[in-house]
Amino acid sequence: MSNLGLIIEERSRDIGDFLVGRLIPFRKKRMIGPFIFIDHMGPTQLGPSKYMDVNQHPHIGLSTLTFMLEGEIMHEDSIGTTQRISPGSVNWMTAGKGVSHSERTPKDMRNGKVFMAHGYQIWVALPKELEDMDPEFHHIKGKDLPTWKDGDTSFTLVAGEGYGKKSPVPTYSPLFMVEVKNTFIYELNVHGNLKGEIGICIVEGGIEACEETIGKGNILVSKVEDTCKIILKPNSHLLLFGGEPLAEERHIYWNFVSSSKEKIEQAKGEWKNKTFPMMKHDKTYVPLPD
Repeated sequence: MSNLGLIIEERSRDIGDFLVGRLIPFRKKRMIGPFIFIDHMGPTQLGPSKYMDVNQHPHIGLSTLTFMLEGEIMHEDSIGTTQRISPGSVNWMTAGKGVSHSERTPKDMRNGKVFMAHGYQIWVALPKELEDMDPEFHHIKGKDLPTWKDGDTSFTLVAGEGYGKKSPVPTYSPLFMVEVKNTFIYELNVHGNLKGEIGICIVEGGIEACEETIGKGNILVSKVEDTCKIILKPNSHLLLFGGEPLAEERHIYWNFVSSSKEKIEQAKGEWKNKTFPMMKHDKTYVPLPD
């Protein structure tokens, strides 16, 4: 594996009744480009007595990207957004100086039926000069994302720029997120098509790279220009994350990300004292962890 920097294996943890797999941050690799946090949600069966209920919690200094493969989530936040997300669409919330939000199974899906939930919750650190920007929220429908095919292999540019295309998701630094699905064996070419660091996340199937076989639940990390030949096994599903690293170190505590430890301490105090921007109609509150 001489020219692949690292293989990170998914580590499972629970958030309420929902099982997620943490990919980054990892002790040997804190970020991939500006991506600082990637959680794999599910796949898990929900209903009739188990649903996704992530109560009101805060963020600073980052953008969240929610991307569902199966199931739906209702997003609500402190700037007044109520937005349902379905598979293939993107919810992009920029926290900036501070935002609170919740993510829950929609009410009409709590009907006693069983369904699958599967997706990714991703955090992208903001450039230092934009860490205190006003919060924003954008929803981009799947049909509006750039898609293309190479033979039987399909590509979707979820966010950022790559392969000569640009996603409508309003990102704030050079990055990319690309979904790749194939039916037959396929050689993936990232050289000249993507820039910066790259994380190759295997959702399904597997790949062969640098004389190694890597299966689902792993993410490979390297620089794009250092990536060796990547062969996708039949019926694989990948997510490619990455971009140009930010110039400064990022600190992370719970849901807070910043280049400044002082800003994180300030956010911790505001959340603890409930002076942080809150959702007026939602009285739930996830306490600051010890």
